[in-house]
Amino acid sequence: MITVSRTRITQVAVQNSTDDDIPADVIPSKTQRKKDMHALQRIGEELVELDPKKLAELALPEILNDAIVLARSMQKHGARRRQLQYVGRLMREIDAQPIQQMLAMWHQPSVQQTARLHLLERWRERLLSDEQALTEFAQQYPHADLQHLRSLIRSAIKEKAAEKPPKSFRLLFQALQSVVPE
Repeated sequence: MITVSRTRITQVAVQNSTDDDIPADVIPSKTQRKKDMHALQRIGEELVELDPKKLAELALPEILNDAIVLARSMQKHGARRRQLQYVGRLMREIDAQPIQQMLAMWHQPSVQQTARLHLLERWRERLLSDEQALTEFAQQYPHADLQHLRSLIRSAIKEKAAEKPPKSFRLLFQALQSVVPE
């Protein structure tokens, strides 16, 4: 006895059809369709958790926006889950690619912010290890409060030698953040 699944019969029927507009390999499998639906539902969940100001920036269709606002107010697990499924279904009707790109952009720090943090970290390490670094720092950033920076550097070095918590180490980083422009 030969058993053939229904999806296989459907695939064979599509392959044997005379309609050349839809090639058989373009039709996604049921597993792929479910994965896509779950991905859209996860994007919908992110939208529900998103700040209302950022949500307004996305300019979503009114029905989707209303469903997201309603999902935020739901506290019961079952009702919220069903509403999130509804949001996911509404997501299938729109182009989710721009939304996904905006969410990714908001979630990852910019390259400029990362470079600035690395610069601040290098300055802090140089200030703690090299005595001439403060002079160089003062030349690059003449508006810096050198007296305050000197005291933080001394305190951070003492804390490190005494194996105390790095309070001044952190304060030095914050002081550098206020001096170095973004």
